[in-house]
Amino acid sequence: MTVQDLSDRIRTIPDFPKPGIQFKDITPLLADARALTTTIRLLSEPWSSASVDMVVGMESRGFLLGPALATSLNAGFAPVRKPGKLPYQTLSATYDLEYGTDRLEIHTDAIRHGMNVLIHDDVVATGGTALAARELVERLGGRIVGFSFLIELSFLKGTERLLPFGRVEHLIRV
Repeated sequence: MTVQDLSDRIRTIPDFPKPGIQFKDITPLLADARALTTTIRLLSEPWSSASVDMVVGMESRGFLLGPALATSLNAGFAPVRKPGKLPYQTLSATYDLEYGTDRLEIHTDAIRHGMNVLIHDDVVATGGTALAARELVERLGGRIVGFSFLIELSFLKGTERLLPFGRVEHLIRV
């Protein structure tokens, strides 16, 4: 199964969740066992020698592939969530959206000092969410080994914003 086969299993939903957005729906890819297995293998390959200790996945679609990616890399998984969703003590970071700001949180004990951390999400758009996760990881003493994405929305230039902070890998470029 090729990257093109995976791409063919991602459908675009126009005007979701609001007009002008071309939402990338990965549920058909997730529903196909062979495509899902190939996706995890291909996401893992670039990081196999990076000594990843922890994969950090952002709410909510980073939770879909992040734990499987972590398992493949023999690493742990730590969720980064919207405010008020984590039950233990948290650390938060604010980031800019197109119209306003948002905030992400991580448990204060999710990352130990010196851990090698891979940040994962399904899509990189502007890079704001991944940069907020990077800030949280670094504030907890983690070392960013890179950023992993299923899809890059190249026209939004998120990868360029992330490159100063580590290697960026994606399977599909739109």
